[in-house]
Amino acid sequence: MNYILIAIQLFFTLVMGTYFFMQIDKEKSSRVSLNEGSDKKFDEIQQLRKTKLTPPLTEKMRPKAEQDIIGQTDGLQALKIALCAPNPQHIIIYGSPGVGKTAAARIALDMAKSQSNSPFRADAPFIELDATTLRFDERSIADPLIGSVHDPIYQGAGAYGNAGVPQPKQGAVTDAHGGVLFIDEIGELNTIQMNKLLKVLEDRKVHFESAYYSAADKNTPKHIHDIFANGLPADFRLIGATTRKREELPAALRSRCVEISFNDLNQVDIKNIVKRAIAKDKIHIDESAINLIAKYSNNGREAITILQTALNKMKLEQKTLISTTDLEWVLQSGGYSIVNPQLVDSKPYIGKINGLGVVGQGKGMILDIQCVVKKTDTPELKITGIIEEEQLKHSNSTFKRKSLASASLENVITLMKTMYDVSIEDYFVHINFPADVPIDGPSAGVAMFCCLYSAIFDKPINSNIAITGKITIHGDIYAVGKVTEKIQAAKEAGVKTVFIPKDNMQQSYDDYIGINVIPVSHIQEVIESIWVTPLLMSQAQVLYGI
Repeated sequence: MNYILIAIQLFFTLVMGTYFFMQIDKEKSSRVSLNEGSDKKFDEIQQLRKTKLTPPLTEKMRPKAEQDIIGQTDGLQALKIALCAPNPQHIIIYGSPGVGKTAAARIALDMAKSQSNSPFRADAPFIELDATTLRFDERSIADPLIGSVHDPIYQGAGAYGNAGVPQPKQGAVTDAHGGVLFIDEIGELNTIQMNKLLKVLEDRKVHFESAYYSAADKNTPKHIHDIFANGLPADFRLIGATTRKREELPAALRSRCVEISFNDLNQVDIKNIVKRAIAKDKIHIDESAINLIAKYSNNGREAITILQTALNKMKLEQKTLISTTDLEWVLQSGGYSIVNPQLVDSKPYIGKINGLGVVGQGKGMILDIQCVVKKTDTPELKITGIIEEEQLKHSNSTFKRKSLASASLENVITLMKTMYDVSIEDYFVHINFPADVPIDGPSAGVAMFCCLYSAIFDKPINSNIAITGKITIHGDIYAVGKVTEKIQAAKEAGVKTVFIPKDNMQQSYDDYIGINVIPVSHIQEVIESIWVTPLLMSQAQVLYGI
């Protein structure tokens, strides 16, 4: 009997020994197979690294220092104030694509590091993410922004998974600890991610949870116990950039941040960007070709792209100069359109006036407003070129209302009746905004009144005048937005006199060279200034030669 038991034990020992030897051999074979071809693949990758194309002009012209940021003096100053201080703040930057938001954020952090009283250390990280491409798993298996836990059941848990230990993985908020987390297009973040981010901003740490974690498990490594007990540090400053409007971002995010606006670039700014690229790359180009680039470019990135295409064409044709003809070909082949306004012509017109508006993320623009009036037995009132109706979102509800531009016209009609006893029911009236984009907003109210007044009473208006302001049924002129940008647009277009609401007047407007800014609070002040004041009457006499 003992012999049988001994034989059985020997048999099982032999089987188990054979099994373990096979496993060891299998592991060795696996390692061999993993390493087979590794050196060759490594060499191939190193060869790939040696192959490099010449960098595009847009990359070479990426701003590296404060002086390289063109056209954002106020925006960059606000960014420095918010970040380069003993108590830096979270920031949201509003602006169109290609105006320098990302570059300015990087430069601002570098400047903050050089401040002796700044909490940012010399090695403070700048972590950049794009919310439009940020991968997110609602099951929290993977979250590159906040971080996640690799539970034992998930693929990739590795040795920790085999031991039944959940493994926390840090996200960008922890990578940015002690520095800046820059999120481009932050308004596109998933709602769940946004809420988690707000929680991180509040706590300055990330907390993790897992059904597989046990505080009493002695097999769990010390650092994982610490992470589940105390979270991972995430004390950083958030800089979010967006092309959305302010009201489209969550109020909870906005309330935690300093809000900064970056302007759309004007023609002068784009010229400066192009000239900087020309000087850096030693490009020979006609001055008129530079003017064309500025006239057809929405932003600096687009301007450099146009210049790069013209430069490639020049080299392909073995020329030494980029001519105006070359630029015209590039603009035509690329389907570019004029984006910067023409200069006003300083001539008097009846039923035509320059209003002022904004486009994009706040770039000022001249609004050409036209009006024709005729007494008729079949009265009609038409207004074209505006948004007829707008849809508004409030909390969880959506509602529609008549556009503010259309409502302003009704105020104008009421005022015309009460001030001059002119009834629109006696006229055919057509007011037109011949802009490329539909117009909305109340700021054209005063300009529409003046345009209608000019047409009804046959009084000319000099085209070097521009007007902005909201008008009431009593003739009062109320404040409007983006007045600084509107004045700048008027100045660039050659306007000599701008009428703005008195409540919008700033002392700095007195320092504008080449343009006269007149604050007004009632429509009667505008009428007297344009058609009654002796100074402007004498100008009209010069224009008419009388």
